[in-house]
Amino acid sequence: MNSGFKWWLWRIFRSSETGLHELNYLFWECTSRCNLHCRHCGSDCSVGARDPDMPAEDFLGALDTIPSRNIPRGFTVVLTGGEPLLRPDIEEIGRAIRKRGMGWSMVSNGFFYDEKMHSRLIGAGMGALTISLDGLEEEHEWMRGRKGCYERTLRAIAIAASEKRLNFDVVTCVNKRNISQLKAIHQVLSGLGVKQWRLFTIIPIGRAASDPDMQLDGPEFRQLMDFIKSKREEGGSMNVTFSCEGYLGDYETEVRKTPYMCHAGINIASVLIDGRICACPNIDRDRFSQGNIYKDNFWKVWQERFSEFRDRGWARKGQCRDCPVFDRCLGNGMHNWHGSCDKVLTCHYKKTLNDA
Repeated sequence: MNSGFKWWLWRIFRSSETGLHELNYLFWECTSRCNLHCRHCGSDCSVGARDPDMPAEDFLGALDTIPSRNIPRGFTVVLTGGEPLLRPDIEEIGRAIRKRGMGWSMVSNGFFYDEKMHSRLIGAGMGALTISLDGLEEEHEWMRGRKGCYERTLRAIAIAASEKRLNFDVVTCVNKRNISQLKAIHQVLSGLGVKQWRLFTIIPIGRAASDPDMQLDGPEFRQLMDFIKSKREEGGSMNVTFSCEGYLGDYETEVRKTPYMCHAGINIASVLIDGRICACPNIDRDRFSQGNIYKDNFWKVWQERFSEFRDRGWARKGQCRDCPVFDRCLGNGMHNWHGSCDKVLTCHYKKTLNDA
C-alpha cells in the first residue's frame, strides 16, 4: 500500500459522499433478452426473456421525476441488459435522454456493434461504451457460449477504440481459464488502440454459483493483483485497473486510481426490467429493492430510502463481525450480499493474504 496515503482523509470523503447522496449514474436494465449465453451471467439472461422489454416511455417517465436542478454535471444513464442492442429503439432512447440534458452510455457484448450501429449511436449522443472481452478466441467463446462471437467482439472494440468522442473501456472477467492469458489479452487490446482496460472477478451468483472455473483461489487472485500492479507501474498508453468489487488490503492504491468504495446506493441507482428501483443491477434485487417506478416516484425513493446502502452497520456479522479492516471495507461490495445476508459471499481482502 502507498504508505503516504491518508486513510482518515478517505473516510472523511466517503462520509461526505454518503451524506450528500448525489445521484451520478442511473442504470436501466432495458431488456433481459440476450443473444449469448454467458457462463457468468448473474441475471440468467437468454433469447427468450423472462420479462418483456420495458417500454421506453415508462423509463423516461421515471427519469422525468428528477428535477432539472438536481441533475449534476456528468449525470449518466447507462443502458444495460441483457444485450441493449436487441432493442430496435436504442437510438431513439438515446436521443430522448440527451434531450433531457443528460448523458447516456451503454454496456454491450459487441456482437451487433458495427460501423453503421456506431454511427447511429454516436449521432444519438452516446458518450461512453463498455464492451466485454473474456479471453482469447477459445476462452472468450467458451465464456460467452457462442461460436464466432470473438471476431465480432474484436471488430466492435476496434471501432469504439478509434472514436475520440467516446469514453470507451473494455472489461474482462478473470477466471481460471483465462488468467494465464492476461499478457496476451493485453497485447491484443493494445494493438486495437484500447486506452482503458478494467478487470474483475465473479462472485458465486446466477450461473456462476455452481461453476468452479469462475472462482479464483487466493494465489490466483494475488496473481491477478500483481499483474495489474505491474502494468500500472510500466505505464504506457493503456490504463489497467481492477474493478470496484471490494477492499484489497495492501493492493489498495496499487491496482486502482482511488481506494475502494462501494458507490451502490450512494451515487448509483438502477431501474430493473420489471420496474424495481435498486442500486447496481448485480445486487440482490429481492433483498435490496427500494421501490418500483410503477407505484413509486423514483426521485422520492432516491431521496428517502437506500438506508441500508448508506449505513452499513448491519454488515458487522459473520466473518465481518470482528474484522480489523471493517472501517475500510464496510462488509465489501453490496453485490456480495445475497439471499439471507447472514454472511458476505466473497472476501477480497482475505484473498490478498498469503495464508488464503
